[in-house]
Amino acid sequence: MDSDQLRATVVGFLGAFAVLGLLLYLVGVGDLVDVLGRASPGVVALVVLVTLGWLTAWSVALRTVLGVLGIPLSLVRSFLVFSGAMFSNNVTPFGQAGGEPVTALLISKAADTEYERGLAAIASVDTLNFVPSITLALVGAAYFATETTFGTRLRFATGIVVVLALAIPGAVYLGWRRRYQLEEWVVATFVPLIRRVASILPVFSAPSEESVESRIGHFFGAIERVATDRTGIAIALAASTLGWVFQMIGLYLAFQAISQPVPFSAMLFVVPMGAIAGVTPLPGGAGGIEAVLVAVLAALPSVSVSATAALAAVVIYRGAVYWVPVVIGGVVVSVLGADSVS
Repeated sequence: MDSDQLRATVVGFLGAFAVLGLLLYLVGVGDLVDVLGRASPGVVALVVLVTLGWLTAWSVALRTVLGVLGIPLSLVRSFLVFSGAMFSNNVTPFGQAGGEPVTALLISKAADTEYERGLAAIASVDTLNFVPSITLALVGAAYFATETTFGTRLRFATGIVVVLALAIPGAVYLGWRRRYQLEEWVVATFVPLIRRVASILPVFSAPSEESVESRIGHFFGAIERVATDRTGIAIALAASTLGWVFQMIGLYLAFQAISQPVPFSAMLFVVPMGAIAGVTPLPGGAGGIEAVLVAVLAALPSVSVSATAALAAVVIYRGAVYWVPVVIGGVVVSVLGADSVS
């Protein structure tokens, strides 16, 4: 990790600590500790187990996409690689956007394939994961619209989901239609920049324009191969949806652990809304996701729990969803990193 990336990560974690500190100040540390102290250890263990189910489901999605690209990888190795991907997402700013380059490197090492194919695979998985999250959030919003009147905050949150449901697919479609112009822009912009850096720091040779064009062409070719495989897309979407359901079960069980049951229907809307905060500059969305989850839970009329109870459940849920892949993935990244220098 270079100094700029390290500095960005440190700043990101300081921001996350600041947001979490503000949440604790507003709720009250003593009250939160009291609620967490009464949590059922058995149910908390179930939250961890469900988290492993989520990782496994999304590992199946990654394995399916890799299979479409002609990269055979066992389910166990896919699980380990995806855990490594989540580790990189959780320790770098901007979530997937910050962790995808590291994840592509993990895939290329674990599967002995080209870097651009690994990048195409994880980019495809991230895109496919977006579809069920927005779909489930819209279903949840539609359900609540028939049950109760939306308040201002809930209307605002629903508006964000609708905008994302329209804007992101539109941006992806527009980018794909103009992929050749994008390729020309990347080559014209970054190749001269890399050459200047190489002239100052002659520790690597600058790539030629033909080499960069070839790599970008292979990346786009891999994306097109995934996009045209309907069976692979269907399997990956099913696995992705199952992973989201596991996450929703995890938050639902977290409320059960503190004896504050909430309707499962609320999870359809709450969990995807929390995931949207993962695009913030905070590592893995830490702090931002917790704040959004508590805010949305407080805005739902069907969820009659205190802010303390909401934060306690979110702490249990996020403790599993954040730290389980960090622990497993950290080991994976360390082992692959050691192998690369041995």
